[in-house]
Amino acid sequence: MRVLPLLCRLLLVTALAVPQAAWATDDAATGPVTIFAAASLRGALDAAVEGHGGAVRISYGGSGAMARQIAAGAPADAVILANEDWMDWLAEQPGIRLASGPVDLLANRLVLIAPLEETRTVDPGDILSALGDDDRIAMGQRDAVPAGRYARQWLEATDQWQGLQDRLAETDDVRAALLLVSRRQVPLGIVYATDALADRQVRVLHEVPPSLHDPIRYPAAALTPAGAAFLRYLGSDAALETFASHG
Repeated sequence: MRVLPLLCRLLLVTALAVPQAAWATDDAATGPVTIFAAASLRGALDAAVEGHGGAVRISYGGSGAMARQIAAGAPADAVILANEDWMDWLAEQPGIRLASGPVDLLANRLVLIAPLEETRTVDPGDILSALGDDDRIAMGQRDAVPAGRYARQWLEATDQWQGLQDRLAETDDVRAALLLVSRRQVPLGIVYATDALADRQVRVLHEVPPSLHDPIRYPAAALTPAGAAFLRYLGSDAALETFASHG
């Protein structure tokens, strides 16, 4: 895929720019580290933690759901979200004190996808014309899931939102939108480029120009010293190579 080299460059440039002091801690992670992470990191983050050398528990979900669970008292050592607004919201909640961060750790791109064997022609500037009478396009929830917000921004920028807003199959996280396309329950979907790389049953029809939506960044923050140590590991060369290999 043409998107992979660019994603790798974005990833490495963004992550290597993270000040190492932001992850500094005098405490080593001695027990299981609990991480709350955006669903779109599933697979890439799983692979990255294999080289960590310690026990790591990861809970995946929509960024809004992850932020709300932590604010409600769910125990976590660190959190990696797919939207800066949700991280800002979490940092402002009563009782939340960050041990380090937030800093932008990773970056991503938005793509339009279809099932692998789907043959219909799709004009990314006129998606509605490619949908049948009962077809819908999958994406994250427009108001709660970051991928859904970015998708809406793109559709608004291309004057397609009014025609498509009633033809959406909205999901609680972006991986659920990916699954709808992969299982051919819908003919089209809008997900992250890394999601498309993770599923061999879909293909990319269009890479959305980054200028048509807000920058897609993954802010990370530690809630405990153990979480700070883990996030410092994610800034290591070994972890960065693993993330790059997953797009």
